[in-house]
Amino acid sequence: MLKIRLQRIGRKNDPSFRAVLTDSKNSTKSGKFLEVVGTYNPKAGETSFKIDRIQYWISKGAKLSDTMHNLLLRAKIIEGKKINVLPKKTPPVKPVEEVKEAPKAPEAPKEEPKVEEAPAPIVETPVEEVSAPKETPAETPAEPVSEEPGEEPKTE
Repeated sequence: MLKIRLQRIGRKNDPSFRAVLTDSKNSTKSGKFLEVVGTYNPKAGETSFKIDRIQYWISKGAKLSDTMHNLLLRAKIIEGKKINVLPKKTPPVKPVEEVKEAPKAPEAPKEEPKVEEAPAPIVETPVEEVSAPKETPAETPAEPVSEEPGEEPKTE
């Protein structure tokens, strides 16, 4: 497929481009092209295109690169909308872990919000005196159990 795109020419830190018609499989720096159809100097803002040759190759099925499309729109050689050439910033994608879904409970009908009423008046009631619990005497074992090391407790 034929493509009209920019090929960089010029020195280091002094970019200038030529618009060339080339096969889409050729790299931009290969130098292989069929025809030069214009030039573009971004520092000076100068563009010069061979309008009749560009329209001829587009009619024969040549495609435009996104940047060439935008340049030809600005020069009013073609009509349409601009194409966003800059990449969109995308948030980093987190790996999705397979999570087993818990069975969903049936949804309860929505209740109307309750209106809070004024609190009831506080009524003071007399407090009864509480006596301390009575202590019961602890039961004493009938026989004292001796626990010496090495001996097991005696049981009857």
